[in-house]
Amino acid sequence: MHEHLTFDRITDLEKQLSEFTGAPYVIATDCCTHAIELALRISPITKVKLTPYTYVSVPMLFHKLLIDYEFVDEEWNNEYQLHGTNIWDSAWLLKPNMYRKDMIQCLSFGHEKPINNKRGGCILLDNKEQYQLLKKMSFDGRDRDVTWLNEQNFVVGFHYNMPIEHAINCSKLLKEYIAKGNYTSKRPNKFPDCRKITIHDPNVLTISK
Repeated sequence: MHEHLTFDRITDLEKQLSEFTGAPYVIATDCCTHAIELALRISPITKVKLTPYTYVSVPMLFHKLLIDYEFVDEEWNNEYQLHGTNIWDSAWLLKPNMYRKDMIQCLSFGHEKPINNKRGGCILLDNKEQYQLLKKMSFDGRDRDVTWLNEQNFVVGFHYNMPIEHAINCSKLLKEYIAKGNYTSKRPNKFPDCRKITIHDPNVLTISK
């Protein structure tokens, strides 16, 4: 499949999500964790406070990005905010006009989520400059509209774009989800208390030869 036709299918999904959620801009990613990571990378952050009841990949991001963080005793159902930022982990929420003005909301299309695409995510936002930057960052620093062999200026990027087959299936599942009209969801009560876990820096671990 021609590269630009591939982008068209991803763009179609992003337009669907924009219309459904009310977010002016949407960027499809390969997973919610990477969506959150990209959002964190463009945010001026000194410290983050968040619920301890979340997937372990979230505090791992703070270690990876050298961001100070603190757990606060907070329960949540469909989404929670990374306090000190305008970023939301909205992995368990998908409903009409869910977008919050001036926020960055990160969705998941993974296992047991409202749309079970096995893997996938997206970023919802309303800041055009941030959208343009994050769109490039999610795709190896590239401009989707330019063949990379002809491109000379890149931003530091990451291979976090949604694969075409995931975008096609996710688009199909989203249409079915909207047709059913049942938007009630609640995250399962099975997250561990991340205050009780320890995350080790791989550089200090001894690896057996």
